Amino acid sequence: MNAPAQPPRNPAALSPADVARLLSLASRREVTEAMVGDDLAAGAPTNPDGTVNLMHYAAWLVRQQAEDPARGDRPPQAQTR
Repeated sequence: MNAPAQPPRNPAALSPADVARLLSLASRREVTEAMVGDDLAAGAPTNPDGTVNLMHYAAWLVRQQAEDPARGDRPPQAQTR
């Protein structure tokens, strides 16, 4: 028997748990709710209701990576330059 279909999620208003789940699936790396929570505590943008706009959060992550290239994983080629 198939599980009941879940309603579609709004990428402009996701819970931190949903953001972690989506990023884990997309990146094939574990992203935990605690990791997202740490980013939110560090200044990642949230909506007034505490939800996360996935595009705004992704842009914030890219900006953080650009400001501090040591943050996160980099391909080996980038590390040798």
